[in-house]
Amino acid sequence: MIAPAALPATAPPAPTADDQSRITLLYHLARLQLPAVPIAESAFRDHLIRTFKLWAVKPGVAGTWPAYLDALYVLDWVVAVGCLTGVETAWELLFSARTGRSDCLLVDALRARACRLYPRNEERQESSVAEFWSLLLVPESDHGTAVLARYDGQRPLAPWLIRVFQNWHLSKLRGGPGATSLPDDDIAQPMPTAERSDPHWHEAFCVAARDWLHALPDGERLILGLRWRYRLSQRDVASLLGIHEGTVSRQTDKLRDKALAGIGAKLVADGWTGDDLEGYVLTEMGGLLVDEPALSADELRKLLAARGKALPAE
Repeated sequence: MIAPAALPATAPPAPTADDQSRITLLYHLARLQLPAVPIAESAFRDHLIRTFKLWAVKPGVAGTWPAYLDALYVLDWVVAVGCLTGVETAWELLFSARTGRSDCLLVDALRARACRLYPRNEERQESSVAEFWSLLLVPESDHGTAVLARYDGQRPLAPWLIRVFQNWHLSKLRGGPGATSLPDDDIAQPMPTAERSDPHWHEAFCVAARDWLHALPDGERLILGLRWRYRLSQRDVASLLGIHEGTVSRQTDKLRDKALAGIGAKLVADGWTGDDLEGYVLTEMGGLLVDEPALSADELRKLLAARGKALPAE
C-alpha cells in the first residue's frame, strides 16, 4: 500500500466566506441534480474538506479552494461519498456508470482491462474485477486507505477507477509474488500488450474484428454476447434460448474458428509476419468484445426481444 502523502509545511487553507457560499450552492445543486443520493449538508461539507486536503498536498496543484471547486466533478464526487456512507442508490449509480462510449458500463470496462492483463485466463479475469470491488471500501492493509476514500473529485469517477484498477494490477504483475501495493492513481501506465500490439496492428485488428462481428448472423452474435458480456455458461445460454447445450457448444467453437480464420487472414493480408497470430487475436478479442457497441446491452436486449426472451439481470 502506498505511504500516506506527506503533509505540506503549512496546513491547507480553510474556506473563506466566498468559498463557503460556493459550497452551499454546490450542495443544493447536487441535491437538485442527484436527489437519489441524499447527503446531509454537514456531511457534505466534512467530506469536501477531507477531499480538498487529499488534493491540496499533491505536487503542482494550486492548493486553493477556488481552484479545487472550479475543477470539482460534483455529481461524481457525491456518488463516491454516497458509497462511502452506505447509500444504496449511490452503489446502483456506480454500477451503472458509463465510461464514455455509447453503452460501456464501468464493470465492462474493468473486464476489458482484465482481459488484456490476464489473456486467456477467464478465472483470473473474473476474480481480478471482484477483488477490486472489495477494495473500494476496504483497504488492503490496516494502515491503508480504501480506493473510494482516495477519490478527490478532480476527475470523472469511472475513468479514475479504471486507471486505479489498471495500475494496481500492473504493480502486482511487475512486482512478482507478494506484491500487493496500490500505485499512485495519477501515474498513467500503458496497458501490457502482445508482442506485436503496436498502434498499427491494434488498429488493423479492430477494423478486421468489427467487420467480422457485424457480418455475423443475429443468432451467432447473440450467443457471443451472452457467453462473453454476461459470462453465461453454455448450459445457461441453452436454457435461456431454449436450445440444446450441445448446440451452444458447437456454435461457440464455430465462432472461435471463424474469428481466427477471418481476422487472421486480414492481418496476414496487411503484412503480419510475426509468430502466435492465434494468441494475438484471442488476446485482443477479449477487450474488444466487452467494449463493442454491437454487443451492448441494448443490442442484445433487442435480439432477445425478437425471440420473446429477456436479458439476465445486470
